[in-house]
Amino acid sequence: MAKDEHVAQLNKGVAAWNDWRGQNPDIRPDLRGADLSRADLSEADLGEADLSQAILLKANLREAKLSEANLLRANLSGADLSWANLSKADLSQGLLFRTNLNEANLSNADLGLANLFDANLVGANLARANLTSADLRGADLRGADLSGADLSEADLLGANLIRAKLFSANLVGADLSGAQLVNADLTGADLTGCRIYGASAWGLKLEGVKQRSLVVTPYNEPEITVDNIEVAQFIYLLLHNEKIRGVFDTITSKVVLILGRFTHERKAVLDALREELRKRDYLPILFDFELPERRNVTETVTLLARMARFIIADLTDPSSIPQELQAIIPSVRVPVQPLLLEGSSFYSMFKDFDPQDFHWVLPVYKYKKPKQLLATLAEYVIAPAERKVKALEERRRMIEAQLRTQ
Repeated sequence: MAKDEHVAQLNKGVAAWNDWRGQNPDIRPDLRGADLSRADLSEADLGEADLSQAILLKANLREAKLSEANLLRANLSGADLSWANLSKADLSQGLLFRTNLNEANLSNADLGLANLFDANLVGANLARANLTSADLRGADLRGADLSGADLSEADLLGANLIRAKLFSANLVGADLSGAQLVNADLTGADLTGCRIYGASAWGLKLEGVKQRSLVVTPYNEPEITVDNIEVAQFIYLLLHNEKIRGVFDTITSKVVLILGRFTHERKAVLDALREELRKRDYLPILFDFELPERRNVTETVTLLARMARFIIADLTDPSSIPQELQAIIPSVRVPVQPLLLEGSSFYSMFKDFDPQDFHWVLPVYKYKKPKQLLATLAEYVIAPAERKVKALEERRRMIEAQLRTQ
């Protein structure tokens, strides 16, 4: 139990208490189990004090000094600890339900098994803090510094971690269901076994992050895991939303990528091709747009190629198409139907795509005029491409069957 003289001294007010602390630097205040509910202790010097199991319900501890204080199993629910210094404090198993810890310093603090449900931790310094198995459901951790913190098995359901610093944090087995992680810095963090169902994961910094066995389903459904937090939400929607599945099926079954030269004369041919494909119920993508920031030509065209059912590449008067095909053909097994206006020459490197090595590249179809190309499109462009699609699918099925029997 608390020492009565220490409690009596604290009841004299913060100014008298701080003077007493200054005059008695070797005394460690014993306030164990003291009832300090609603006490005004703002700016009080409680460093190294023993406040284990103390009751500090709705107490005012703004800017209080609580560094290295023992707050084991203390009840701080509803207390105001904004800008308080709790570095190296022991808050393990404490009750901090709806506690205000705005901009508080909790670096190296022990908050293992603490209840921080709905706590305000905006901008708080939790660097290297122990938060193992802590209840942080609904906690507001916007901009908080959790670098190097141990959040293993923590419950962060619905927590707000927008712009939080989580680099090198341990989140193994944590529940991030419904958490907002927009623009959070997870550099070097360990997310192994995290549950991320419903998490908002836009603009993350993920360099060096361990992403293994991330659970994308809620507790009441069979467990499905992925190894990439950025695709987790898409995977779940794909499994559970018929409309999303329909969009995905449409992309993979109808998209045709059109590549070529975009001079005035050549683009007219490509535009006509696009219009004719639309009439035949395809979804043509014409590679003619400003490149997205942070994505070069190779990355963009390869992404589009992976989405396509087949590719039409007009080799006439080539410009960027040699680079585009060099990015696509060796790495993406999607049928490529080359076209060439009669009288034009192949670019020199095209002969490197030997049919023996790249069997998904079809023979070049030469046309005399754009009208002839459009008139023969179904027979000499679409039909060979579709046959190659089916051949590749059959080849894939055969390989899969062989692997299953091994």
